[in-house]
Amino acid sequence: MTTPRSSRLPEPDADELAHSERLLQHLRETIAAHGPMPFSQYMERCLYAPGLGYYSAGKTKFGEAGDFVTAPELGELFARCVVHAVQPVLALLGSEVDFLELGGGSGAFAEAALLALAENSVLPRRYLILEPSADLRERQRERLTAALPAGVMTRVAWLDRPPEENWRGILFANEVIDALPTTRFMIRNSEVYEEYVALDGEARLVRVDRPADALVAGAVRHVERDLGRTFEDGYRSEILPQLPYWMQAIAGSLEAGLMLFIDYGYVRREFYLPERQDGTLMAHYRHRAHNDPLHLPGLNDLTASVDFTALAEAGNSAGFGVATYLPQAHFLIAAGLQDIFEHAYEQAADDAARHRLAQQVKKLTLPDQMGERFQAMLLARGLPALPLPAELLAADQGGRL
Repeated sequence: MTTPRSSRLPEPDADELAHSERLLQHLRETIAAHGPMPFSQYMERCLYAPGLGYYSAGKTKFGEAGDFVTAPELGELFARCVVHAVQPVLALLGSEVDFLELGGGSGAFAEAALLALAENSVLPRRYLILEPSADLRERQRERLTAALPAGVMTRVAWLDRPPEENWRGILFANEVIDALPTTRFMIRNSEVYEEYVALDGEARLVRVDRPADALVAGAVRHVERDLGRTFEDGYRSEILPQLPYWMQAIAGSLEAGLMLFIDYGYVRREFYLPERQDGTLMAHYRHRAHNDPLHLPGLNDLTASVDFTALAEAGNSAGFGVATYLPQAHFLIAAGLQDIFEHAYEQAADDAARHRLAQQVKKLTLPDQMGERFQAMLLARGLPALPLPAELLAADQGGRL
């Protein structure tokens, strides 16, 4: 099976083409030696193969010069709202509290969050960044060293793997779940098949379907039971059968605190709408979205929307309860966006800065921007009380899950 791509994508330069060709050769050799690879493995190699994957190589990913813009890249309002939402929990947990950010991106969130935490006198003992990309880690280190007071910078540390010792605090992940290597499934003759990547007779990458193993088939049947309907023949979508195991791995040692996930996605019944017959998988290249994940591997960010019902289930299985779930716009407003914006507006140096602040608010909250497409989920464990802003708890839409 192949899918069309946009014919209007920008042309890569010679270095980019050479980089993609190196990854393509690696993929060809792997498939030739071991046979077709599950799409999840293909996505993992495209994003994270050492020195070759999208997040492992040196090209700029984030912001106007990259392939997409995340909320922290827009400015500091987003991070300040997150800090306002979680700082009561930091204060409750005391001096031994840590803040763990999964995938630090450009370092923009950490910079704004740490400055806000310092201003509010709720700096954690450690600000930890779990960053698998050596290239991004170095960019983050350079940015934070230049931007933060030395006393704040001493609290920042990078991790290769989740903490093994029990800890207390906040785990934060913005646009992380969408980049987990996803399994693609389809239904044929009422049976579950899994999408693989293979080679055709001319050594080109092609997508093929094979009978799913018990783990994938079981995950799909669980979704069908939860939805109260079976997927029709030809239906194709994504699923993360490994999500409960991933959740336990990254959060199993968080004995008391909050996890905050912000990402684009849907509750399950919206994710698997009958009319969404080819899932949510997208490729992003230089601010253009297209639907051919086999095009120029290594140069595209590959993502799939998040099934937030599955995220809640994974959190529950790891011992966490959903504290609140709501669209990003509602989360930011309940987390003090109005006051934070007004304060920044008063402090702005000129009209251009004030205009940029207004544009931030629009992009973060308007329904056709990030406001409705992105969702926020807070999960809690081990807290004697839930000291979140009352507005945040009142805006909860967890009943939709």
